[in-house]
Amino acid sequence: MASIKLGGNPIHTSGELPKVGTKIADFKLVKTDLSVASLIDFAGKKLVLNIFPSVDTGTCAASVRKFNESASTLENTTVLCVSRDLPFAQKRFCGAEGLENVVNLSDFPEGSFGKANGLEITDGPLAGLHSRVIIVVDENGIITHTEQVAEIADEPNYEAALAVL
Repeated sequence: MASIKLGGNPIHTSGELPKVGTKIADFKLVKTDLSVASLIDFAGKKLVLNIFPSVDTGTCAASVRKFNESASTLENTTVLCVSRDLPFAQKRFCGAEGLENVVNLSDFPEGSFGKANGLEITDGPLAGLHSRVIIVVDENGIITHTEQVAEIADEPNYEAALAVL
């Protein structure tokens, strides 16, 4: 279990993030068209997993915008924005913002991705949602960078995540 903060108050996650140097576990997440995406769909690509509580908050929306901007310049790299938001909300947000360089994926309904990767918030007002996490994976599925943001309202370290690509 990791301890993070929400507004300066401690909250906890369901476990620890996967370790750098290990292979990322397969996943099943829902795309905005309600089809299912899994790791095999992104085989041979570098991945930036931008994971957050909800696209309907300012910090989460800012991270999607920032990675959308960065993704357009990255070779052989796909940015996956993962939350527990309904696929409809993810699609609405990116459509309204004109964001086309990220792939939104929902961990709805079970939250199995968050649980498997130790990033589900277990207490406090955001219990059941994902903590703010960045996981970078190379083209062989090996994790090259992780960051769990200590204060959920803060943005991740974009430069550190992009530097390993």
